[in-house]
Amino acid sequence: MDFLNLRILDIVDIVFVAILLFYLYKLVKGTVAVNIFIGIVIVYLIWKLTQLLQMELLSNVLGEFIGVGMFALIVVFQQEIRKFLLMIGSSNFTQRGKIFRQLRFLKDDSELQTNLLALVKACESMGRTYTGALIIIEKSTKLDFVKNSGDEMNIELNQPIIESIFFKNSPLHDGAIVIEGNKITATRVILPVSNDRSIPLRFGLRHRAAVGITEKTDALALVVSEETGQISYLKDGKFVMFEDTNDLTKKLKEDLT
Repeated sequence: MDFLNLRILDIVDIVFVAILLFYLYKLVKGTVAVNIFIGIVIVYLIWKLTQLLQMELLSNVLGEFIGVGMFALIVVFQQEIRKFLLMIGSSNFTQRGKIFRQLRFLKDDSELQTNLLALVKACESMGRTYTGALIIIEKSTKLDFVKNSGDEMNIELNQPIIESIFFKNSPLHDGAIVIEGNKITATRVILPVSNDRSIPLRFGLRHRAAVGITEKTDALALVVSEETGQISYLKDGKFVMFEDTNDLTKKLKEDLT
């Protein structure tokens, strides 16, 4: 039988395809893109079924659709493809070769190092005093391309430090901070601002900068409004307002593990 002739290279081929599909799923998980991805898979399966049943007319129509599908995928999954290419081209990935760490293939709750309680408590405290803040949490995509615009740091993450950085008279309060693991690695960072016209006008540059960085990378962002004290959480260019900090902590833990 054919499966008895399976080569080592065939097994390696299958493993790499499985890893690639797993990571693609992680990119689109929780976004509208996952529904589009499922729709494309269904169309492909129907096309194969029509070929099997020799339904030539419908098979030809679906075949033409599949034929131009690559261009459609590039348009539909533009943000996801960008994030994937940024991950591949990041300096950490190419220099250190920690492929499986980047793919997060074996990640579990025990790997979560970020002190989420201190982070959320700091945001809650700054919200009460109407202190504006912009916090970026790095995931698999390295943020060296934006960290270079600010001041390099290596500070253990805790509530007093975050609040002191964003204190209105602090020389570090302008711009964003970047968190890696449980370290603040950069302050006064300048982020790319989103030009998305669908963002409500009541949101200022902090929110637009948070949308911009989370559109281009898989980073997470927290914004504390200087005008309202409201805490916003951003992922994949979309933001959610949180009143209950317990819910925010759970959401952060879910997205970081």
